[in-house]
Amino acid sequence: MKINDWLRPLLFAIGGALVGLGYYYAVGCSTGSCPITSNPIITMIYMGVIGLLLSELFGKGCDGKCNM
Repeated sequence: MKINDWLRPLLFAIGGALVGLGYYYAVGCSTGSCPITSNPIITMIYMGVIGLLLSELFGKGCDGKCNM
């Protein structure tokens, strides 16, 4: 495996975690009863996983290897 195969998902996961941190500080949960947004670490992990999933959605595609 090349490093380029892991670069896109890693960058999307880090970007998602940073978006999650920003969301925690901008919106968050003031009462502490929200399961995802009450803790910045949980919010960052959740949004990092969402970013990882989005990296597969916006992937390179077939690169000419698709048989349709």
